[in-house]
Amino acid sequence: MIYLLVREAAGKLRALGMMRVRKKCETQIVYAKAFLLWIFLGCVTGVVLGVVGSAFHFSIEKAAQLREAYPWLLFLLPAGGFLIALLYHFFLGDDMGTNFVLIAVRDNRRLRLRKAPLIFVSTVITHLLGGSAGREGAALQLGGSIASCIGHKLRLDCQSLRILVVCGMSAAFSAVFGTPLAAAVFAMEVVHVGVMHYSAIVPALLASLVGFQAASLCGAHPVAFHVTGIPGLTLLSMAQVTVLGILLAVLAILFYEGIHTASRLYQKFLPNIILRAAAGGLLVVALTLLVGARDYNGAGMEMIHSAVGGSARPEAFLLKILFTALTLGAGFKGGEIVPAFFTGATFGCVAGPLLGLSPSFSAALGMTALFCGITNCPITSLLLSFELFGGEGLPLFALCIAVSYMLSGHGGLYSEQQMVFSKLKPELYAKDPKICYEREPCHRVP
Repeated sequence: MIYLLVREAAGKLRALGMMRVRKKCETQIVYAKAFLLWIFLGCVTGVVLGVVGSAFHFSIEKAAQLREAYPWLLFLLPAGGFLIALLYHFFLGDDMGTNFVLIAVRDNRRLRLRKAPLIFVSTVITHLLGGSAGREGAALQLGGSIASCIGHKLRLDCQSLRILVVCGMSAAFSAVFGTPLAAAVFAMEVVHVGVMHYSAIVPALLASLVGFQAASLCGAHPVAFHVTGIPGLTLLSMAQVTVLGILLAVLAILFYEGIHTASRLYQKFLPNIILRAAAGGLLVVALTLLVGARDYNGAGMEMIHSAVGGSARPEAFLLKILFTALTLGAGFKGGEIVPAFFTGATFGCVAGPLLGLSPSFSAALGMTALFCGITNCPITSLLLSFELFGGEGLPLFALCIAVSYMLSGHGGLYSEQQMVFSKLKPELYAKDPKICYEREPCHRVP
């Protein structure tokens, strides 16, 4: 009798063990299928946006060359603004820029494919005619729009669509600027402050790396800088970097508030978007003639290299903020990131020596710490420091970035970026941070 009971119990245990093993195997099969799917989608997204991103990169460069060769193009900037506003009015309607890409990741909003050629053409027009703008913000919109189209063609579910848009953002950013690690992490970090989209880490990183390689094969070279005068890690250098981080946090608030204020003033006094863009072009032309130099038109990469080389005018950072606010606030298209690099580099180059730091090193600190202050992305900023300037002095870069992040307030460049955790206390900043997504139908657009 006891033998039969023991035998029956052993049989039940064996059956239960087999069931657990079967469930584990089924789980691993599901993971393997998802892994292979995202390997495929990451590679496809990276190749497509690597090619598109390199074409965008070369178009911006050619536009800048033409602007320098034909200075009279600047006087066509009001007409260019008129054309850009007209194109968006007829083909897209109201445009929220990079903010709408963040909404697409957060709230299942579909990005129209027509946004991709519009942002491509309008950004090239802005750079050709002398508007003060960058290219990375436009690349995020370009990548998000194309990736969203790919996802809908493949009939992916809403959760997968969110991840694919993140992949598109990272691949396009990487192709245009040549920083694959920072691009992948930025796409995961920028949507919610304090929460990372780790579910996208494999496809986003793969898309970014493949996009970088595709752009390299097309001839697009990554941006890199040579920094000199990097001090050792001492109490003195830590104190100097901390003070510079505090100043850059204040500058970050000035930068993003300046952009937002200009946009609000344009909307208040010129509610018609077409007239607003034309008037903004006139203001930029007038300011250029008043300043007597064209260093603040376009992206300003030459001035960034000069600042990292140790030379910058004291007023350059303020003028770049003003030029950028007048350009983007009026409705011209482009990005805010390279103008932020310009502002941070020129400010750091001037302020750093007053604190006893090398102008080259403090310009590099200014670039990454100001970027962190306006985007609220400290991990991305640290990776940018590594990819743009190398690994030397990385602890000091990290300290400056951390100080800028903490003191730059709970605002930022992107109004749709959601602040989940407070920068000052270990608590939720928003009552409804929407960290855990529920499955819901996608928001369709006609």
